[in-house]
Amino acid sequence: MDALKLIEQSSMKAEAPVIEVGDLVKVHVRIKEGEKFRIQVFEGTVIAKKHGGINETFTVRRVAHGVGIERVFPLHSPTVEKVELVRNGKVRRAKLYYLRDRVGKAAKVKSKV
Repeated sequence: MDALKLIEQSSMKAEAPVIEVGDLVKVHVRIKEGEKFRIQVFEGTVIAKKHGGINETFTVRRVAHGVGIERVFPLHSPTVEKVELVRNGKVRRAKLYYLRDRVGKAAKVKSKV
């Protein structure tokens, strides 16, 4: 088990971003198109964090053209270039799945002051 933990520690990112549920974030994702790579930015609200350690993931939700889009990102993946914190959210839940049923301003999360 110690060998697995050493491998796990070595493959984790040193500067893992500190994000919490409810935060508005910009996730810079590396996308391969043919032989070239490009960076795509996905901005939205963090509605869930799962697992821990090397397997940690976070779910980001945004509404584009009236359609809700959710993406799950592995925190320590090499395809995730960086995660920018736009603003902190004030929430009282660990998972914000109730935002899926909300429309318009009701789907917004208050920001911390």
